[in-house]
Amino acid sequence: MNKEFVVIGAGPAGLCAALEASKYGVNVLLIDENDRPGGQLFLQTHKFFGSRQHMAGIRGFQIGNDLLEKAEEYGIELLLNTVVWGIFPDMRIAYNTEGEKKSFVFAENILIATGALEKALYFKGWTKPGVMGAGAAQHMMHVHRVLPGKRVLVVGSGNVGLIVSYQLAQAGAQVVGVIEYLPKVGGYQVHAGKIRRLKIPILTSFTIREAKGTPAVQSAVIAKVARDGSVVQGSELEVSCDLICLAVGLRPFDELCRAIGLNMVYVESLGGFIPKHNRDMETVFKGIYIAGDVAGIEEANTAMDEGRIVGMEVAAKLGKIDRAAAETLKSEIRERLSHLRIGTFGDDRAQGKSIILQSLQ
Repeated sequence: MNKEFVVIGAGPAGLCAALEASKYGVNVLLIDENDRPGGQLFLQTHKFFGSRQHMAGIRGFQIGNDLLEKAEEYGIELLLNTVVWGIFPDMRIAYNTEGEKKSFVFAENILIATGALEKALYFKGWTKPGVMGAGAAQHMMHVHRVLPGKRVLVVGSGNVGLIVSYQLAQAGAQVVGVIEYLPKVGGYQVHAGKIRRLKIPILTSFTIREAKGTPAVQSAVIAKVARDGSVVQGSELEVSCDLICLAVGLRPFDELCRAIGLNMVYVESLGGFIPKHNRDMETVFKGIYIAGDVAGIEEANTAMDEGRIVGMEVAAKLGKIDRAAAETLKSEIRERLSHLRIGTFGDDRAQGKSIILQSLQ
């Protein structure tokens, strides 16, 4: 089987890349390991904010539904429950679909849009039932309609921690508090404001010491953190809860990138090691692109715009769209991306992207 464009990962970046390329007549195959496409969009019940181009006022799952409808309209071929386990120098992609033998597809262009993984936090009792990542809690609520806990302590005040706190409260849980190791809230104030209005306390300079209970979580021990990062002796507090929700950061899901030998560079502001790539998101391997969180941890709108750049670049390379027209459209998208990166984390993330681009020169 031969395809002009194979997209690995059907989240925001992958879907938008597939749609953009298909719009110009590119033959696309979209592969995802999950049983439904859409990725993180279907875990986002909050309204997006920003500009009209960034779909302000629309909820994430509604954006996901719109993208899936377009994918069906464009007739994009989709393989679900499928794991890609190799990409070879001849652009041959090896994959396994659930219940079937291994298969191969040859691609003229490949996009790796595998997203992110949640970081773990280790403390006494961290393996007990009732300790889970924010993504797992969101998945239980929004996909399976199961409330993961009744009294919840959220660890981490980044955007994910703030958003999942609000979502848990909306679903009927009592969020007993959000604790943050750093001396200030890590996420956007628009998200922090929502949970403050719900009277959910945010305790900065606090950490978790222990999950207590047999066999499952019944309480958590938290403690104050000094400026030097040490725990303040005698500051321990025991909080009654049956769920400890960890939202302590994400890292790029880069295993496939590493497996095929892509050159990596560490950028702290973007979540860890990032494959080197140029302005068109093309890596050091010609014809292999990255987009979304695997290219640096940012927001869903950033992932979607990076996917659109890749889709447009592939269409132009294949002669499906005039090169000059493509460059004009990509410049408009890059301008949107620059505005997205202005804000609480804007300078750091913009600088991080600059480091990536310079490393490829």
